[in-house]
Amino acid sequence: MKVTIDQDKCVGAGQCVFAAPDVFDQRDEDGIVILLDENPSPELHDETREAAHVCPALAIMLDE
Repeated sequence: MKVTIDQDKCVGAGQCVFAAPDVFDQRDEDGIVILLDENPSPELHDETREAAHVCPALAIMLDE
């Protein structure tokens, strides 16, 4: 799995961080998503998919 993000789309809701804290974080100044791991290990795939699914701005793309 390869994860990409579009920071321009991100609205700073933080749902991705709640769903997959080992893969995503947020900038302190504005809450915009930060990608911590663009190739998460298989044990993180389910939570990474959930993060992409709950993103209100559709700012997370997965290539499986």
